[in-house]
Amino acid sequence: QVQLVESGGGFVQPGDSLRLSCVASGGTFSTYGVGWFRQAPGKEREFVGVTSWSGGTTYYADFVKGRFTISRDNAKNTVYLQINSLKSEDTGTYYCAASALPTDVLRGDSGRKFVVWGRGTLVTVSS
Repeated sequence: QVQLVESGGGFVQPGDSLRLSCVASGGTFSTYGVGWFRQAPGKEREFVGVTSWSGGTTYYADFVKGRFTISRDNAKNTVYLQINSLKSEDTGTYYCAASALPTDVLRGDSGRKFVVWGRGTLVTVSS
């Protein structure tokens, strides 16, 4: 069974950039699509984006608007989430999750189609 661990969160100022990492261990990570989700304090978890097992297909939530980029390096069993021009509303816990389903099925998913989750990494954006 694949296990996921996120890292890279922290306290940053508006306008800064962060790169979050999702490192997998166990299982065959390269066969899974990987999604990123986030949950702001007091709000429901929301879909950020998902990338296919190869990284060749990636979908994003509408709110991303070019500020977020998902990439993966299967040789390192790692998926990244690059966030630029951070805003206060980006504050929250960011989770990665894996699924064996096709990427187009995972697009915009609430998280129910993802079977493996990390524990999250906290991002706080404040001046």
